Order: sequence, then structure tokens, then C-alpha cells
Amino acid sequence: MNNKITRITPNLWFDTQAEQAAEFYVSVFTNSKIERTTHYGKEGSEIHGMPEGSVMTVDFRLDGQDFVALNGGPHFTFNEAISFIVYCANQEEVDYYWGKLSDGGDEKAQVCGWLKDKFGVSWQIVPTVLNEMISDPDPEKSQRVMKALLQTEKKINIETLKHAYEGK
Repeated sequence: MNNKITRITPNLWFDTQAEQAAEFYVSVFTNSKIERTTHYGKEGSEIHGMPEGSVMTVDFRLDGQDFVALNGGPHFTFNEAISFIVYCANQEEVDYYWGKLSDGGDEKAQVCGWLKDKFGVSWQIVPTVLNEMISDPDPEKSQRVMKALLQTEKKINIETLKHAYEGK
């Protein structure tokens, strides 16, 4: 990570899939790469219980944001209380990130632009125009957009939001 530690870095706890998850995420996002991988040694094995030589952490960067993936065992799992928002400039980006991140994920966890990927991590795929529409000073416009958003079964469609915004 360029020998500079980011002040705040999300740490994602996996059972044993940290390396696979990091490789997957860097394949989805441009300007991304794996920075460093560390391995468990003999020291502490009575505490962590992980095989010597197995991957402990993977430091990686997604589009400029640093992350750490940790193989910590099955003790903790992801839930929807934490998610990562991917802001998208247009429908093409929404479709791309939705398609990549939802592939192999939990289809039952897909609603209103939220999804859970194949590793159990929650993501929100959000067009940037949504924030502009729901913060419009005209409450009728913003509420129509909010209603349309809440009726979205899975992936957000920008045209649907625009129609609601315009009162069509």
C-alpha cells in the first residue's frame, strides 16, 4: 500500500476466502490491485487455529480505496448492517457493477439497488442522479422518486427514476 497506511481502511473478515474475494473485487473495479499478501506462521496457531502458510491477510485497493481481507475462520459473518456503495454515472455502469457483483450472490438479498455478493458482502449500486433527485427541494418530486425506488425489486433503473421525478 505504498508504505502509507490509510487512516480508515475497511477490514473484511472471511472464513478462508480472503484471497479469492480480493482477486474477484480487483477484477471488477478499474484502478484496482492487490498490494500485499501475508501468511500465517507457526506463532499463535494455538489461538488462531489456521494452518501454517495459509493466507492471513490480503491488502488490496479498489478504485483508490484501500481494503484488507482477513482469513479469520468462521466465527463472524457479513450482514446487511454494513454495505459498500458504488456510485454510478449512468445505467451502463449500474448494469455492469450489478451484473458483476451479483453473479453467484444471494438473489433473495437483492432489493432497491442492494445486493449480496458470492462472499456474503453487501453492496449498494446507486446512480449518482438518485441523490440529486431525492434531495430536490420540491417534496413532490423527491417523494415520487423515493416511492419508485422503494418499489424497485432488484437493480435500479435510471429511466424509471427520471419518469417518477418528472411526474410521468
